[in-house]
Amino acid sequence: MTQTAESFWEQHYSRLSKATNGKPSVVLTRFIEARAIGNALDLGCARGDDAIWMARQGWQVLGVDISENALHAARQTVHSAGLAERCRFERHTLGETFPDGRYDLVTALFLHSPVDFDRTKVLKQAAEATAPGGLLLVAAHGSRAPWSWAAPDTTYRSAEEELADLNLDNTIWRRVFVGPVERVARGPNGQSATVIDTVIALERRYKTS
Repeated sequence: MTQTAESFWEQHYSRLSKATNGKPSVVLTRFIEARAIGNALDLGCARGDDAIWMARQGWQVLGVDISENALHAARQTVHSAGLAERCRFERHTLGETFPDGRYDLVTALFLHSPVDFDRTKVLKQAAEATAPGGLLLVAAHGSRAPWSWAAPDTTYRSAEEELADLNLDNTIWRRVFVGPVERVARGPNGQSATVIDTVIALERRYKTS
């Protein structure tokens, strides 16, 4: 029987017994530290590290993921931290269901899956969910870490290639940053390696008359 994205990720998170480190993504802190606080949508939030970190900074955050196991862990952390008024979570399959509303920040950080899904469609929806003046922040793997489940011969697309697929109107979007970012990543068993992330950071312009 063909495995679905839902069954894959439910099994993945059900096997994780180790608590998360609670640290936000490096790309997230880099690109939002100077921005005004507002409401945020975190797509593929997993166990909520980024969403919860943003809530601690004062953002109103909606985190979404396909895995109810991941969301259960995220909700437990939110309640333990006393952040339930600023951070909530919803289950969405993305591509099939997508949260309502417009947001000052929409993130899709490392929204990959070994089970196929229409990533480009989801990123276009993410762009539509970005409010005028808001930031769309997308990050993808640009190289393979030694502990990755990706095949050794995996080809990684550039940020420019991913952006071209979205076919966004340049008169509506201002480029904040589009390109590779190098960082030191930590593996599940404490390993470290230098990896490349491909980052798209776009600000939606306010309409002009």
